[in-house]
Formats: sequence, C-alpha cells, structure tokens
Amino acid sequence: MASNNLGKLNVFSNPFKMFFPKKMVGIDIGTTAIKIVELSRWGQGKTLENYGEIKSSSLYKDSFRSIEKGSFLLSDYFISRAIRAVLDESKIKTKEAIFSVPDFSTFCVSFELPPMTLKEIPQAVYYHAPQYIPLPITETTLDWKIIKGTPGDEKSSLEIFLVAVPNQVVQEYQRVAEKSGLELYAIEAEAFGITRSLVQDLSAQAGKKKIICMVDIGAQSTTINIINKGSLVKSYSFDFSGGQLTYAISASLSLGNVEAEEIKNSQGLISSGESIAKTLYLLIDPLVNEIKKNLDGVDEIYLTGGTANLPGLKEYFAEALKKEVKIPNCFSELLYPPILEKDLQKMSPSYSVAVGVALGGLET
Repeated sequence: MASNNLGKLNVFSNPFKMFFPKKMVGIDIGTTAIKIVELSRWGQGKTLENYGEIKSSSLYKDSFRSIEKGSFLLSDYFISRAIRAVLDESKIKTKEAIFSVPDFSTFCVSFELPPMTLKEIPQAVYYHAPQYIPLPITETTLDWKIIKGTPGDEKSSLEIFLVAVPNQVVQEYQRVAEKSGLELYAIEAEAFGITRSLVQDLSAQAGKKKIICMVDIGAQSTTINIINKGSLVKSYSFDFSGGQLTYAISASLSLGNVEAEEIKNSQGLISSGESIAKTLYLLIDPLVNEIKKNLDGVDEIYLTGGTANLPGLKEYFAEALKKEVKIPNCFSELLYPPILEKDLQKMSPSYSVAVGVALGGLET
C-alpha cells in the first residue's frame, strides 16, 4: 500500500518490543455506540485480547455523533469519558490506539496519474487533490492507495484512491485520545478498516475472484464499498440508516425507541405483524435500488454494520439482487476462546470497523 497514515503521530521506538507481543487498540466511535477491541500479534498469529462496547443512552440522552453539527463529535469530555469506561471495564491496558473516521466525515475519490516512480506519487497526489476535494488542501489530511498500475513502469498509468479528512476532525480525535489517556497511533478512514477486516482472503484469490459490493448499514448512514481483488476502489455514502427503520416502527406502533429497536432486531422482515414488515420493505427497497446501480461485474455482496443481522434482510437481498449475499465474520482470522464463537459471530457486523483499524496497526 502506498499511502501516508492519516493523522499519524511520531511513535517512540523501543528496541525491546521485539521480545513481546505487539498490541493495538481499535476504536470506532459510532452514532449510538462506541466499540473498542484490543488485538495482539506474535509472529503471524493475531489474538483477540479484549473487546467492549458502550451505548450513548447509558451516559447521555443524545447520540455520540450528530451529522448536523459539522464536527460530528458531541464533546471531548463526553466521548473520552465513554471510552475510558469501556477501557476500564474491559481491562484494556494498551495505550496505542487507532481511531476510525466515519465515511460521512471523509471525502473519497479515485483519479488517474501518468506513469511515475513511487517517490513522485505524493507530490502528484497533493497537486491533483484540489480538483476533487471541496475544501482547501491546507485544511485537510490526505490518505491514498494505488489501486491500479505499477509505479516505475513507464507504460503503466496509475489509478489512485484518495481519502481526505478535514483537519478539524483530525484535531478532535487528537483531543479525544489525549483526554482518554491514549496515545494516538493513527486515524484511518472507516472504509479501509472494514475492507481489511472482512476481505482478508481475496488477495490470495486474485486470479479466481472476486469483486465484492460491501454494504455497511449504520445507524446514521449507509456506505457502499466496491472491493476488486482485495483493494478498495470505490466508496460513497447515502441517506439510509438502521435508525430510520427503528423510527418507522416506533411511529407505526406508537412505541418508544427502545421497544421499537427490540422489535426490529428480533422480527425484522419476517415479522408476523403485517404492518411492520410492510413498513420495513417500503424503506429497504430504495436501498436495494441503490445497490443495483453498483453491481456491474460484482460476484458477491457482503453486509456489515449494525443492521446487517436484521432478520430476513440477507435472504431478501439475495432474492432481489440475484447475487450471493454473505455476512462475513471479522473475527475469523483471530485467535480467541472457542466458547466465544457464537457471540462473536453475532457481534461481527458491529465490530468490523474497530477490528479492521486495529489490524492495520499490527501490520506496521
């Protein structure tokens, strides 16, 4: 991967660390919950050390994020307090952490560069980026990957996948990390983390398959990611969320959000209540149509995010889209006690971002 790590800080290099497992904490600050995982690596083996989650409703009446407030973080104090609570409860001692940046806080675009060497690419990216980013380049932090072409080959043009994060967002994460008692190792776009945690085996299968359409259905928005042979080549968000489904059930049955959320998660599209199923289908069909626009050449569809486990959703997508639909397990490549198997399988869609960014820290 050719990239510069988003918001990466200088990290003290301890020569004695080679004798101990490397550990990294991955943190996903969602709209309604914060998920944290601690992973370790010894050689090629990676282990799930600890994990934890806290919902905003347990601390505060509002959500952790508000897309209308520009900065997306409610307050340094509130977020850091919640993170500290999870770290203490989960007995996570590792200080180095990578935070994920949600897709609605980033700008993603792909563009072509002429043949050039690897050393020339950073300057070329900074030169071309202002054409595609709606903010001044001096107010953003950039990350990129080469998704097509070979640097140094005079006959090979290059395709770059660029992610830009406003510096204001980067600074907010730095403050949150400091107030949480953590060392900010890096921040990373959510789409990169999800791709790393859920599409780990595709590079080895490059000659066989696969183009994956990964649909990440969150509480605030939905993101469609296209992965070609293990590399993220397209990512964009649009206005559909699991929160809309909860609200629709709440309004239809005159229930509170907690009760509506429970009905959504337990019954979903297979509800015996005709009004519930009908309401959900009406909301989900526009999402199906949006996915259809991105299926050219796609082999499989992956579902992730908190709404991926909605009863009946996987089956409905398979029928409507005429593709194989999977809910991959982000913990599948990690070592953990077998007794956790069923719980982790169920939790996987919600933890794929946190696991993915933590894995990124173990690769460096």
